[in-house]
Amino acid sequence: MSISELCYLGAVAQSKLLRSRSVSAVELTVAHLDQIARHNPRLNAIVTLCADKALQRAMELDQSASRGEFCGPLHGLPVAHKDLFDTAGIRTTYGSLLYQHQIPTANSLIVERMENAGAISLGKTNTPEFGAGSQTYNEVFGATRNPYDPSKTCGGSSGGSAVALACGMASLANGSDLGGSLRNPASFCGVVGLRPSAGRVPKWPSASGWFPLDVHGPMARSVEDVAFLLSVIAGPDARSPIAIAEPGELFAAPLSSNLKGLRIAWFKNLDDIPVEPEVRQIVNDRRKTFEEIGCTVEDAEPDFSGANEAFRILRAWYSALNHSERIAQNPGVLKATLANEVEQGLGLGGAEVARAEKLRTELYHRMRVFFERYDAFVLPTVQVLPFPVEQPYVNEINGVALETYIDWMKSCYLISATGHPAISVPAGLSTSDLPVGLQIVGKHQGERKLLELAYGFEQAAGVKSGKW
Repeated sequence: MSISELCYLGAVAQSKLLRSRSVSAVELTVAHLDQIARHNPRLNAIVTLCADKALQRAMELDQSASRGEFCGPLHGLPVAHKDLFDTAGIRTTYGSLLYQHQIPTANSLIVERMENAGAISLGKTNTPEFGAGSQTYNEVFGATRNPYDPSKTCGGSSGGSAVALACGMASLANGSDLGGSLRNPASFCGVVGLRPSAGRVPKWPSASGWFPLDVHGPMARSVEDVAFLLSVIAGPDARSPIAIAEPGELFAAPLSSNLKGLRIAWFKNLDDIPVEPEVRQIVNDRRKTFEEIGCTVEDAEPDFSGANEAFRILRAWYSALNHSERIAQNPGVLKATLANEVEQGLGLGGAEVARAEKLRTELYHRMRVFFERYDAFVLPTVQVLPFPVEQPYVNEINGVALETYIDWMKSCYLISATGHPAISVPAGLSTSDLPVGLQIVGKHQGERKLLELAYGFEQAAGVKSGKW
């Protein structure tokens, strides 16, 4: 087996090789470091590399394995962490010049769980400044490019993680999602990203422990591997007041299931938001795949009234909470789009925030009733194909001018506003060979059934991530 073939094996398959001692953690780590050396200079996905630390960790894990002792489910798997997550002893910049030399002394909870499960940290993946926006560029490291076409963006804000996975630079990766940051880059890079329900993957540290829109979650090259990582990072933790009590082991069991008779709602006009014709066509062509696996598919979609207003108000409020002090102390340092978002948040009145909460609650109950009839809702992950890497964001779709720098992501952030879990799975390639993701939305806190459906679709569709 070549180095490239080893790196493109699924994480579950790599884990089996490690446990049978057919391959060592050192061998697997060296293979991934070779992939990084081969592809990263062109794509800029991993911005802080910890080769020496990774090899030392791999040697320690191999010594344990020689005694028949395995550290945990992720024993020996080389992983990458989004540069928004603190990593003890490893530079963490949040994509901001303000933190370009920061070295934390403690891990974020998602990093802690992966390391405790035996993962080997290769380093940090690129993100836009503080994760704001879905174009992975910042003033510290520059832009991360799409492996399918380096002249195009990889999306964001977990763009570095998506590219690292697509190119076999990491077995697994993590990310975060407020308005689509796990799903958007997964779609643009032909991998899988799951936005879990709030509290499924507890957040720590966090200045807003009760806030439900910003979630952490898994990314991988397959649905099986996403579930594998979720089984490690999910589960209750006292440091998160909204942590879901179900254990992560819920997601460790095989995903094969009988999908016959599941009721699928298929998108129509998505509250009149514009979608590029080729994106719409590629997703619509996959309707037959769901029918082939036994699902009943109907044209239907939730009533998204108020979702846009609620999301934008709460996002601005959250931006002000997290960044207003930084801007006050460092005027002119943060990028303009984020500074404007903070300014909007600071200008909000109590009545506006209360209205947003009311709208979001009404939306949740409409979704609850909708999902009494349907088991899942399918729509495009992103409204557009990957666009030029020099372009900060999309200004218009199908001749329709967009008001803000996030409007081209409504197909993601309207779902965020509902509080429901959603997964992006590769649906196919455009005529220009760019990936298009299909988004499946599940019932509230229904990640297990959502993963089973996504797995069934993935197996039937047969769309694989590219190899370079």
